[in-house]
Amino acid sequence: MNSLIGTYECKADAKGRLAIPVALKKQLSPIVQNGFVLKRAVFQSCLELYPMEEWEQLMQKVNKLNRFKKKNNDFIRRFTAGVKVVEVDANGRLLIPKDLVVFAGISKEVVLSSAVNIVEIWDKTKYEEVIDEAALDFADLAEEVMGNEDEDNGIS
Repeated sequence: MNSLIGTYECKADAKGRLAIPVALKKQLSPIVQNGFVLKRAVFQSCLELYPMEEWEQLMQKVNKLNRFKKKNNDFIRRFTAGVKVVEVDANGRLLIPKDLVVFAGISKEVVLSSAVNIVEIWDKTKYEEVIDEAALDFADLAEEVMGNEDEDNGIS
């Protein structure tokens, strides 16, 4: 799958359904028939929408963990807590299960943010807060994460 591009705003209805914006829907169209996995994010109070193929690749890595180590079992249990298989309906809507709506604090205003090969689903207010906080130290973070890469793969 190609990298997903864009940040999109939409609205969730009272049942937790949100209409996927057309531009994002077009990017997802080659894989929409395979379904998605929706889960709690590890580091933020948002949700992560994995195309099924991406999820299966991730699970292959997780499955290699030695389950005779308690910390591995604890990680697997926490990482997969609340995981749901979801599909986009005929009207282009995604139903977010109630427990995940509560976890992410999703209200009516929602942001769908591409994160390379997955989509993060945020309550709009929380998303804007996190982006504003991150803006303060993003230059330092970018240098730390990507700064030494130019010698290895041509990134500058």
